[in-house]
Amino acid sequence: MKVKKFLKYTLFLVLVGFLGFLYSFTSIRNQQKKVSEIIVEFEDGENNFLTHEMVNKLLIQNNETVQNQAKSVIDLYNLENNVSKNPYVEKAAVFLTVQGVLKSVIKQRTPIARVINKNDSYYIDKQGVKVPLSDNYSARVLLVSGIKNDDDVSEIIPLIDKILKDDFLRKEVVGIAKSDANEYQFSVRSGNYKIDFGKLTEVDVKFKKLKAFYNKTFEDETIQIYKTINVKYHNQVVCTK
Repeated sequence: MKVKKFLKYTLFLVLVGFLGFLYSFTSIRNQQKKVSEIIVEFEDGENNFLTHEMVNKLLIQNNETVQNQAKSVIDLYNLENNVSKNPYVEKAAVFLTVQGVLKSVIKQRTPIARVINKNDSYYIDKQGVKVPLSDNYSARVLLVSGIKNDDDVSEIIPLIDKILKDDFLRKEVVGIAKSDANEYQFSVRSGNYKIDFGKLTEVDVKFKKLKAFYNKTFEDETIQIYKTINVKYHNQVVCTK
């Protein structure tokens, strides 16, 4: 019985040793394998601002492309960090497959508005992050003026969010202008009139009044006679012709 136990124990150790050797041998061969291909994928299939070629140029290590370099020398953390630093990238993942393919999966920033100033113009996304304009793509978004600093951006993001979440307002409001008095005015798609929205107080009440006014004037076709529609005042809509 002792001999059998000894043989089983010895066989077990030999098997573990063999598996360890096999794993080590396979691991070494895998690390020596070179990067055979670079694949760039964009989430949702969207590559509006970035192209595959632009991302490939970010996947640089030691001043050269990572293709044909050994897997063992690839620094995935730095490569992912390089891609993530691009202003059009919201999130990036860079990894190697067993077959030696370097794969990058990228989520691009989605602009919700374009800020237009005298000396500068840029997009902002839903987090309020500034996104530079691009020669590759021009986003059809709300045009916003009068934004001077990051505090202004933070203030207007909830307003834009409410507009974009409403089917009617999303189609109707095309521009937002902020005045020095911190009041807002909307440009619209359906006519040349403006909407004086005032300060960002009682926002839901103002939108409710505005939509009720639209329903009435669209029905009797009188909305085009006005130059401004003012919803700043409590429980009323004031219009000027």
